[in-house]
Amino acid sequence: METVNVHEAKSHLSRLLERVANGAVVVIECGGKPIAKIVRFSAPAPTRMKRLGFLKGEMRVPDDFDRMDESNIEPMFEG
Repeated sequence: METVNVHEAKSHLSRLLERVANGAVVVIECGGKPIAKIVRFSAPAPTRMKRLGFLKGEMRVPDDFDRMDESNIEPMFEG
């Protein structure tokens, strides 16, 4: 584990990131106290996207879905 101060981290960020990319861990100190740790980022494995229709057979849409409660809704639009 490498330790650097804030000024060195700002001056040599590209170099530090290259080391981190190769597996190193870098600790940044301010006033002799550790304040941050730079470690390599490991992205999670991509998950498989769900297909359309994955709920087929799980729900049922009523035959009168497009007319449900129309006697109450129609007066709201027509006055």
